[in-house]
Amino acid sequence: MFCYKCGAEIDDAAVVCVKCGCATKNYNAKLSYQDEVSCKSRLVALLLCIFLGGLGVHRFYIGKIGTGIIWLCTAGCCGIGWIIDIILIACGKMRDKDNYQIVLWD
Repeated sequence: MFCYKCGAEIDDAAVVCVKCGCATKNYNAKLSYQDEVSCKSRLVALLLCIFLGGLGVHRFYIGKIGTGIIWLCTAGCCGIGWIIDIILIACGKMRDKDNYQIVLWD
């Protein structure tokens, strides 16, 4: 099996890639859902959102540059989008630019 992020060859039973630390499809099965998991840290995204959410810094961090610019120009969509993003990140429902869920706290 190969890591989908770095391409390193890993053991078929591996839960995370030993080279880059990204979760594998075995980790997804362990979480009991089939979506891919992002390598971005949910803790970092949440802290960025709480403290700098009005500037859209958390959106730049997860790779969503376009919506990051919108958040920057509209102060987090007048605060409503900012609150929604805090809830999405805290619940593990936020997705990165590759449409992978941001669920890992590390």
